[in-house]
Parts: sequence; C-alpha cells; structure tokens
Amino acid sequence: MLIIMFPYLFMALPHCLVPLTCFMLLLVQAMAKLDSNWYDARATFYGDAAGGDTMQGACGYGDLFQQGYGLATAALSTALFNKGSTCGACFEIICVNNPQWCIKGARSIIVTATNFCPPDYSKTTDIWCNPPQKHFDLSYKMFTSIAYYKAGVTPVKYRRVPCSKSGGVRFELKGNPYFLLVLVYNVANAGDVSSISIKGSKTGWIPMTRNWGQKWNTGTNLVGQALSFKVTTSDGTTKQFDSVSPSNWQFGQIYESKGNF
Repeated sequence: MLIIMFPYLFMALPHCLVPLTCFMLLLVQAMAKLDSNWYDARATFYGDAAGGDTMQGACGYGDLFQQGYGLATAALSTALFNKGSTCGACFEIICVNNPQWCIKGARSIIVTATNFCPPDYSKTTDIWCNPPQKHFDLSYKMFTSIAYYKAGVTPVKYRRVPCSKSGGVRFELKGNPYFLLVLVYNVANAGDVSSISIKGSKTGWIPMTRNWGQKWNTGTNLVGQALSFKVTTSDGTTKQFDSVSPSNWQFGQIYESKGNF
C-alpha cells in the first residue's frame, strides 16, 4: 500500500544499505513536510453526477479528466484557498459526527483542490464558504462516497496528504511572444506550487509571477528558445526541469517534464 501511495520515495533508495529502514525514514520526512494533523471542516457538493459543473474553475485548470484529476476534486473556501496558492494540494477527508447521513464503513476520500468556493456575504445561514469557515465543496461523486446525497452538508475531518501523480509535471503554454502564460499541473507530493522560474536556452533564470491559481506569467520573449523550469512547492522543495520544451515549442501546447517531485 505504501509503495502505491509514495512511489517517488523509492527514487532515493538505490544506494541505501537497508532499504526498508531508509524507506521508512524517507516516508517520515515526506510526511513531516506536510501538516498531517486532522482538522474539522464541513463539506457540501456542487455539480451533477457527471461532474460537468466542476470543470475549469478558479485554479486555472481546464478539462479535469484530460488533466488527470477527474472527479476527485474540491472547491475550497476562502480560509483554505489562500488566494489560489493552495491549488493542486491534496486532502484526505472523512465524514464524521453525522450518523444519520455519514455512510457507515465508507473509506476516506482523497481530493485535489481545483476550484474556489466563493463567500456570500448576503446570506445569514448556510454560509459554509464565508470566512473563517473551513469548507470543501466536493464533486457529487466524492460527496456521495462518504455521505448520502440528502445530507446536503456534513461535518468532516480533513488533513493534507502527498499527491500521487503519474508521469512528469506538465506545463501548458499560452499567450503571445510578449506575454507567456504557463499553467503548471500534475505536481506530485505537496502538489501546490509556490514559485516558478523559467529559463530560455539563451537566458538566465527569470522569476515568473502568479497570474491566478496555478497560472504563471512572464513578459520576456522566449519564442525560439528551449524552455526549462525551476519549480518550488509549498513544502519548500525545489526541482529543476531542464529542456521541458524544444526550441520550436508552440502556444497552446502541453509539455511534460522527465521527472516529478
């Protein structure tokens, strides 16, 4: 089970004399970077069973099925969204303190933050997404995996967990020669990106600015240059991905790194 959830830890094991001991040490270190304590929150759901209303959203992602997130997603309240910097983070959620509506024996769910649940200050009841409430607006599929549909809203407990992803970090390039907008997704481990720098084959490292969600921009013209990226996630881990795109890269295309976190 641990091998499935944390395959990236084994990248550091080839030179370990006692693999099991080293694996457990790496596992503890990885978990220590994320706050694995359980916290109280509430959960609702939005969208239909097919998840059509959960696509796109305030994190900048597009078709969540194509991008690998599927329906295992959530919109976060203001207290958790952190102005978009939590986009891409993964949470484990369980239904609690609601015996009438929690599904007995249901396993916890793991979701990725892909959207924002906006506050509604005109309301005096059902203010789930208003500060300082910690709230998850889940997809219909995820909500009904832990609670019955008729519950509508339920108390939950949640904690941050490492994101398990297949393949490398992906970079979608849009814009024009003087405004390059990059969507970063499929980020493993911490999942949420805190800073990015970009380097052309003829430039040094250029810090990028968070535009919104996990979209980052630069005004430097990098057309005709192979692109490399230096990405830092919220746990402080920095990875350098060299020559992610060739010199003839095109706007509207997606390029994948050879490694991940």
